[in-house]
Amino acid sequence: MKTRTPISIYITVAVISIFIAFEMSGDPGYLKTPLFWGILVIISILLLIMDSIGDLVENANFQLLTDDEKKEYLKEKSIPYFQKLWNSAFKKQSAKEEKEILIDHGFDGITELDNALPKWWLGLFYFTIISCAIYLVAFAFTDYAHPDIEYQDETKFQLASIKDYEKIAPAISLETANYNADNITEGEQIFKTNCVSCHSESGRGGIGPNLTDNKWINIKQKSLFKNVFWMLENGSPNNPTMRPFIKDGIITGRDAEKVAAYIYHINQEKSPITEAQGGAAPQGEEAHWVE
Repeated sequence: MKTRTPISIYITVAVISIFIAFEMSGDPGYLKTPLFWGILVIISILLLIMDSIGDLVENANFQLLTDDEKKEYLKEKSIPYFQKLWNSAFKKQSAKEEKEILIDHGFDGITELDNALPKWWLGLFYFTIISCAIYLVAFAFTDYAHPDIEYQDETKFQLASIKDYEKIAPAISLETANYNADNITEGEQIFKTNCVSCHSESGRGGIGPNLTDNKWINIKQKSLFKNVFWMLENGSPNNPTMRPFIKDGIITGRDAEKVAAYIYHINQEKSPITEAQGGAAPQGEEAHWVE
């Protein structure tokens, strides 16, 4: 009669499995849900009931053993569980045991031992199969291990972090605004949302003036970057269509800093878009920026 696996092992494996299953579900707050704790309690109770039934069956079978079998069983049961696992995995057969599992091919004169596979090897083999099955189910029916889902979640987290930072970060003003090439990409997106309707794509001009040439209607600052920021904050004194975006609350000072970086980029770091290339005709006077 074999000794049974301790109930503590079953409960430990069950708890770890439940944790893994809920981790794969993608819900970060599962520890606060009644479902998680309910499943944990129910599984633990079922395992305790199973162990109690096992005790009853073991006691009944024990009574059917002979005295020598009872002594042998009690001796085996007194060995700690993990020590038995170790002995089972790495013990060597005695000469008598080897003789019993010796296979003689007969026709070729070769003999070999019909050893059972080591328990540690079998354990890793079954663990790998179970892990693969869990992974496949999780991949097929949950968001676990999907790179695109993970990317979207990370993007949402980063955007939320940016919003939280902007709530506590010092406001950007004309005095504190600075050109940063890292702001060009975001500035282009803000430009497309708020400015393209008048200045067209790439700032080539339309209803509004061409932002890529060196002719400017309003020159309020010595530097191009600061001048753009001033226009976004105060609007155009000559044209009410160019609203004070910052003062009207349409964009923030930080957004204006990014838009100004983009306009500086297309004006100073790229070739102007001429009339021949579809750009608007120059308007205003020639600017002499001091950067």
